[in-house]
Amino acid sequence: GTSSLEHPTVHSLIAEQGAFYVGGKLHGLKSPAFRYPTQTPAEVRAQLPEGKEVVAFQNRNPIHRAHFELLKCAQRDVADSVLLVHPTCGPTQPGDIDGLVRIATYEALREETEKEFPMFRWAYLPYSMKMAGPREAIQHMIIRKNYGATHFIIGRDMAGTKSTITGDDFYGAYDAQETGKKFAGELGMKVTHYENMVYVGPEEGYVEESVAKQQGKKVVKLSGTEFRRRLRAEEDIPEWFAFKSVVEILRKAGDKAFCA
Repeated sequence: GTSSLEHPTVHSLIAEQGAFYVGGKLHGLKSPAFRYPTQTPAEVRAQLPEGKEVVAFQNRNPIHRAHFELLKCAQRDVADSVLLVHPTCGPTQPGDIDGLVRIATYEALREETEKEFPMFRWAYLPYSMKMAGPREAIQHMIIRKNYGATHFIIGRDMAGTKSTITGDDFYGAYDAQETGKKFAGELGMKVTHYENMVYVGPEEGYVEESVAKQQGKKVVKLSGTEFRRRLRAEEDIPEWFAFKSVVEILRKAGDKAFCA
């Protein structure tokens, strides 16, 4: 852990949050109301097919093509499984996409893909990422087990963040994966992890990054910064990078799509 004010969540806790917090067992309080649909763990579990492995995917950004290719790989690799897309929808870091806008993109993508991928399930977690690296990966494994998952995808640099002063990473790129695997047995969960998926052209589409390197494939890239610039400038965004339905929602939201 860290208490450094260079960590954005530590700074938020010290400078922006309230002075008092409630903990322990609570009685007589209603569940909070959110501006987006949420389900309890029991409600999500009830909607999952019985007797199947459930692979959970956590994310805090809109799902673009590379993410979706990873989801297809995960559902295929765990035989006869259900893929639970379970993004966090609370406030995150400045520059991230606002939760309500993200949910609109998820709903559009769910409707667009549900016929072709009937084993995908979608639910939204009212949780705000703490960017706590390996420890947060463990917390997410526990949360997703409660929602019925048997497997959890941990990507490169999950819940990672950088110093607001130096720009240095707080955690190693694979610390979260290694910590998740270390405690997987104790938690009764399995960790699945994948390399970055990269686009190598219309014939082969997306492949794992190491495969592209081994085969000498030319990788076509579009950075997050360039994606945001094109969004704001109303310039073309290739469909190999992002779903058209997602781009339309982000463009309609304009600058309000981005957290301050």
